[in-house]
Amino acid sequence: MNNLLEFISNNLQLIYILILAIFIGVELIKNVPSVLHTPLMSGANALSGVVIVGALLVMLQANPTDYLSLGLGFVAVVLGIINVIGGFAVTDRMLQMFKKKK
Repeated sequence: MNNLLEFISNNLQLIYILILAIFIGVELIKNVPSVLHTPLMSGANALSGVVIVGALLVMLQANPTDYLSLGLGFVAVVLGIINVIGGFAVTDRMLQMFKKKK
C-alpha cells in the first residue's frame, strides 16, 4: 500500500494530465458529427497501431520473470489488434454505403 501511495505522489502531475485527457477526449468524441465518423475511425486505427507497437516494445524490454508487465503487454496487444480490425471493418462498411450500386 505504501508503494502505491508513493507512486501516486511521485507521479501526481502525470495522473492529472491523464484525467484531463480523458475528459477532453470524451467531450470531443461526444460532439463529433456523424459525417466525420469515418475519418476519425481511421485516426483511431492509427492510434491503435501505435499502442500495439508500444506494447511490443515494452514487452521486449521487460524482464522475462516479470509476468505482470508481460501479461499487461499481451492484453494491450490483443485489445489493440481487436480495435484495429473492428475499425477497418466499420470503415469498410461505411465506405460501401457510398459506392454506386451496379
